[in-house]
Parts: sequence; structure tokens; C-alpha cells
Amino acid sequence: MPIVMARDLEETASSSEDEEVISEEDHPCIMWTGGCRRIPVLVFHADAILTKDNNIRVIGERYHLSYKIVRTDSRLVRSILTAHGFHEVHPSSTDYNLMWTGSHLKPFLLRTLSEAQKVNHFPRSYELTRKDRLYKNIIRMQHTHGFKAFHILPQTFLLPAEYAEFCNSYSKDRGPWIVKPVASSRGRGVYLINNPNQISLEENILVSRYINNPLLIDDFKFDVRLYVLVTSYDPLVIYLYEEGLARKCNWKMGNTMDKRRLPIYVQVL
Repeated sequence: MPIVMARDLEETASSSEDEEVISEEDHPCIMWTGGCRRIPVLVFHADAILTKDNNIRVIGERYHLSYKIVRTDSRLVRSILTAHGFHEVHPSSTDYNLMWTGSHLKPFLLRTLSEAQKVNHFPRSYELTRKDRLYKNIIRMQHTHGFKAFHILPQTFLLPAEYAEFCNSYSKDRGPWIVKPVASSRGRGVYLINNPNQISLEENILVSRYINNPLLIDDFKFDVRLYVLVTSYDPLVIYLYEEGLARKCNWKMGNTMDKRRLPIYVQVL
């Protein structure tokens, strides 16, 4: 939500003479927070892409809100913003309210942003999204706050740096172990191994002890995903999406399951 727009809305909302503004207070795209409804938050509606409701476009068009998309092809984001009255500017333009980028911005670019400009990446957010950095940060938190408080992942090694430590653990427990690329997603490059010789050390990978007795639903493996939006780190502000995503394996996990096979999940919204 651009600050300039917020100030405009605050000023106009306090006026009782402008009928157009009075109706704007209850606009479906504006949610007021803070004391005495002083802070406006822009709300996006997914169905606006289909309905093409002109009333939804009013706020973006009235305040000439703009966006640019850099180093990615986010057609859904473009459709959502367009449906809410935002107009797209050239990727090299500096006159925009929202930048949606597929990569992390350099610190010097972040310092050039005005108070009315927003981006979709916090600096160093890869500390949570990259598996190697997340692993290192969890280890750091274990040392700071105690192992019991952050006992949230199985025994893990970062290879090739911790290859000797992994081989030592493997000699005591031969597995199976699961291998994951440090900067991949959607299960790409994930495989199970029963011997260190099966591992390629040409790139950084994570090797974790495979959990043989996970929590099951009717003998099926599953996972649950909750989606959050972090809008500020200081103070910490997190919004939890009301809906989530559950995935269930397409075969039961039994004693005869081939350990070299990875489960295939079916998504349930």
C-alpha cells in the first residue's frame, strides 16, 4: 500500500463534504486499520480477474497506481494488478508504486526506494528459502536457544563441506538418507540413497536422515502447508492466509515399500 495513497485517503476520509470519498471508505478494496480507521490497506480480490468489475478498478485508477515486473514472467500478478486499476510501466522506469521481481534486489537499489514504493522481496529473504541457509540458521538457533527448542529437522549434513561427518554417521546408521539440492523447488533433484557412493559432490547438496516412521493419515504420508505474508520485520508483522494446502501420497507407506522410490503427492485445496 503506497504511503502517498495512504495519506491521501486519510485526508479525504476525514472530509464529510465529498460524497465520492464517503463511499470510498467502504470500498471493497480498502481495509482500514489502526486507531480511528487511520491506516488504509489495499485488498486484492482474485475474482476481479474474471468479473472485470469497474468498481474494483476505481482505487488504482484514481490514484494512478503503477507497477513493473522485472526478471520474471508473473502473468497472474500482472492480471491481478491490472484488474485493480494498476497500469504497467517499463522495467527501467523509476516511477512506480510496486516492483515485482524474480530475484533479490541489491542493497543500493533498496536504498533508492521512496516511501511510496514497495517490492516483493525483503533483503536476504533467501536465508529462509534456501535449504542450506535455513539449515545453518536452525543450527545457529539451536546453539543460541537450545537443541530442544529447535529440534525441528532430522540429522542433516551440507555436502561436500560436511562429507566426512556424514560418512561417520552413515557408518552407524546406513539409512536410507534423502538428498536435496540447496536451491531448488517442487521436488526437483530429490532422491534417496543407501550408500555415500551414490552421491554426486559436484554441487552443494543437503543430505538428511530419511524418516521411516512419520505421522500418517490412514497409512498415507502427507504434508500441510500454511501460507504467510510478512510485511515488516521491525516490528514483525505476519499475515496468515485463512486457507492452506494439504498433500497426500498416492500409495500407502508399508514395510514393503521400496525405499528408493519417492512418494508422489496429490494436492487437496
